[in-house]
Amino acid sequence: MSDVANKILLIVLDGASDRPVGGKTPLSEAGMRNLDKLAYGGINGIMDTVGPGIRPGSDTSHLAILGYDPHTYYTGRGPFEAAGVGIDVKGGDIAFRVNFATVENGLVTDRRAGRISDTDELAKAINEKVKVPGVDIIFKRSTGHRAALVLRGKGLSAAITDTDPKKEGNPIKECHATDDTPEAKRTADIVNSISKQVVSLLDDMPVNQERRKQGLPPGNAILIRGAGEVPHIPQFQERYGLKGAVVAAAGLIIGIGKMCGLEYLPVGSMEIESSGSQAAAKMKKAIQALETYDFVLLNIKGADEAGHDGNFEKKTQFLGQADESFKDLLTLKDVLIIVTVDHSTPVSIKDHSADPVPILMHGPGVRMDDVAHYNELIAYKGGLHRIKGMDVMPIALDLINKTKKYGA
Repeated sequence: MSDVANKILLIVLDGASDRPVGGKTPLSEAGMRNLDKLAYGGINGIMDTVGPGIRPGSDTSHLAILGYDPHTYYTGRGPFEAAGVGIDVKGGDIAFRVNFATVENGLVTDRRAGRISDTDELAKAINEKVKVPGVDIIFKRSTGHRAALVLRGKGLSAAITDTDPKKEGNPIKECHATDDTPEAKRTADIVNSISKQVVSLLDDMPVNQERRKQGLPPGNAILIRGAGEVPHIPQFQERYGLKGAVVAAAGLIIGIGKMCGLEYLPVGSMEIESSGSQAAAKMKKAIQALETYDFVLLNIKGADEAGHDGNFEKKTQFLGQADESFKDLLTLKDVLIIVTVDHSTPVSIKDHSADPVPILMHGPGVRMDDVAHYNELIAYKGGLHRIKGMDVMPIALDLINKTKKYGA
């Protein structure tokens, strides 16, 4: 083994960090034996992915961890979702993230349509039959109940509101312009037209008739949010001199990787991990990728889903199962391994919070500290102390000897 690593494996346990429930968190209870070994043989700390007190999204936090200041490069979640599902986004496009939802008697009764996943026919119908004069409408399904929407044409703006009411029992929100420009007003009218057309189009489709027969909520509406104009992002290899790849299931993370210039490496289906075996398959793919790439970003999503569901036991169980895949990291040579979390998703609030997340770095040349477990309750005692997401890449580049001296 060399005294200096020459590759970076950055693993993001999406939403794994939590707040104590009875003095315990899913990470502290999961029995993360292999991850604990990495922590014991490395350096640890806690991290504010965007900044203290700022509740980060998965988009802004991943940008920051990759070294792209979200205050500069973030225009909205939509462009990343669209790129992630395979839409060839172009400068000037207005892109959105979308949920399939259930509407009954004019009210949203399920914002995720029972976490519907059989949306191919629904997405195809929207893409082919929803029309607005003078605008190209591009719609594509993502994982589960998610999808992406792109509007392409002249006179459009991202300065508009979402249609997601955020809570069941309310109608789909009407989209409004957030500035006084005619472009914003026109775009808001287009979004409202699309929302109405979709409900009329999808309600009686065979897939929804079948879901009703099975007692499942139909995916007969869409909630449109996260509007953003597609930005220009400097490419990862030009920025850092590293050939990079991304292994992920979530369309958002895939899109961020693609737009930053990381090559997307698919693993089976795009569905979010619900078991440790699915996480293990992605880990295997990421480790194999290190033979070809200098930098690999691996996102493991399952814990975040359980956090949003408020399910402590499910989150703990998933993390314990996922830990088995970390065993393969213990024998890696010449690789700087970074394990962190993009944001906390406490089961107590079922949403993201600003609580700092644990981070460890393990590999040749890393100064070891005394932390022996990987969790948010003890990581603060480590030698990294408290850092920000924008600090990760500079520290990592220095540890693989890729930084230049500042000064004489």
